[in-house]
Amino acid sequence: MNIVLLGSPGSGKGTQAEVLSRRLGIPAVSTGNILREAMRRGTEVGLAAKDYIDAGQLVPDGVMVGIIRERLAEPDCAKGFILDGFPRTIAQAVALDGIGVAVQAVLSLEVPDEDIEQRMSGRRSCRQCGSTYHVQVNPPAVEGVCDSCGGELYRRDDDVPAVVRARLITYHENTEPLKGHYESQGLLRVIVARDAIEKVTERCLEALEALP
Repeated sequence: MNIVLLGSPGSGKGTQAEVLSRRLGIPAVSTGNILREAMRRGTEVGLAAKDYIDAGQLVPDGVMVGIIRERLAEPDCAKGFILDGFPRTIAQAVALDGIGVAVQAVLSLEVPDEDIEQRMSGRRSCRQCGSTYHVQVNPPAVEGVCDSCGGELYRRDDDVPAVVRARLITYHENTEPLKGHYESQGLLRVIVARDAIEKVTERCLEALEALP
C-alpha cells in the first residue's frame, strides 16, 4: 500500500510515519530527513535546499520530485511506502502521478494551529537518524539521546517560533489545498491528531482498514 501523510508542521506526521512503518512493514520515506542528511553532508541538493528550509519556505518542486523518484525506485519500496513531507503542493501531487506512483490512501492529520507552536517548541530530532521526540509527549528513555541509534537530540532551526509561524502560513497557502485534490479522488481520510500518539495511530489504522 502506498500512503501519503498530510498535516501541518508539528501535526505528528514524522512520528506516525515511523509507527505505521513498523506496524505495516513498509518504509517511511521522509523528505525532511533526506534533505537534512543532504544538508549535513553539504551535497549539491542540500546546499540548494538550505536557504529555503531555514526560512520556513518550500523547497522547489523540481528538486523534490527528483529526490522522491530516486528514493521510491529503491528495493525496499517495492511493496509499498509511507510518504511523509511529499507532496506539499498540487503541482508535486501531479508530478507524483506523472512518474507512475499510484497512491491508495491519504491520511490528513488535523491539529489546530494554536497547538502547533507549543508542540514544536518541545520537539527534538536526532542528528544521525532523524527520529523525532517531544520532551513531554514522547520523551526519549535518556534525555538528549536517541532511543533508535544513540545519536544526539537537538531542536531544529525550523522549530523556532518565528519560523514555525512562517511554516504554518506556507502550509495553509500551498499544502492544505491538497486535501481537496485528494478528496476529489476519494483518497482522503481525515484523522483527528490532538490526542496521544497511540490513539492517533489506531485512528490511522482503522481508516486504512476501512478502505474499499
